[in-house]
Amino acid sequence: MTFQVDLSQTSHLLKKIIEGQASEKELEWLDQKEEKLRNNFQVSSFYIAFSSASRFVRKDPLILSEEQLTEADRIRNGFQPQYFNLLQCVRISLLLMLPHKDKEEYEATIQRLHETADMDEQVTLYCALPLLPYPEEMSARAAEGIRTNITDVFDAIALNNPYPADYLDQQAWNQMILKAVFMQRPLYKIYRAEDRANPELAGMLIDFAHERWAANRKVLPELWRFVGPFLNESYFADIKKVINGNNALEKDAGLLACENSEFPAAKQLLDQYPKIKNDIESGKLNWTVIGKRFEEELQK
Repeated sequence: MTFQVDLSQTSHLLKKIIEGQASEKELEWLDQKEEKLRNNFQVSSFYIAFSSASRFVRKDPLILSEEQLTEADRIRNGFQPQYFNLLQCVRISLLLMLPHKDKEEYEATIQRLHETADMDEQVTLYCALPLLPYPEEMSARAAEGIRTNITDVFDAIALNNPYPADYLDQQAWNQMILKAVFMQRPLYKIYRAEDRANPELAGMLIDFAHERWAANRKVLPELWRFVGPFLNESYFADIKKVINGNNALEKDAGLLACENSEFPAAKQLLDQYPKIKNDIESGKLNWTVIGKRFEEELQK
């Protein structure tokens, strides 16, 4: 699957966002750098601008209009710039100026950026993945990135980013989900999560749940989202354990997994809880609700 992203449209949108958020001094700095790159592009000048941006541009969160959000998704399905900060937006705008006609040279430049980037720069590079040329060739880079133990870097790839669902192979995708569960990241922020559910992942997560239980530790409630579609006789005892426990959030997650299942016994079990079943059918209870409730519990 390859998404043809119009770089000029993306650059135009980012520039409009930046103009609406940046100070006059920040815009002046960016305009100077862009003009220099347009008039006489030098890789060394690009590296300096990309790296030094943090000295001239704030990390303030962005406030986007509905029109801008709609335009972002039109340019690239799943593109969610509302999760960028101003500095990231500026750096991605600079990234889109990189010459890319020579594929090998372009990939070498991106490689050098990753090799020299600090943590904030790494985060930006991974956030930008769905917008850059040659996205299929970046899959190995993304797969390597999800091995990190740095939460911010992992989140840049895994959360609010359409790249993994579109380009990671099944092994890398499964490892990303498993690590997100292990790190207790908000799975509801993973783009098209349910579309990539698969039996192998379900088995891996069941094994992980058993390990957690053996150590008398809790299991992330959102885990069952990826097990529900593959419930069978073997997994059903685990779902009953969750539903019969004394944790209301885990119980809701287990019953929601039953709703997502075609396994007859799971449907019969859900029927025993008509109120929760009604909440599911009305949309009052879904995986986003489960994820947000879990985040609230962590903050208590």
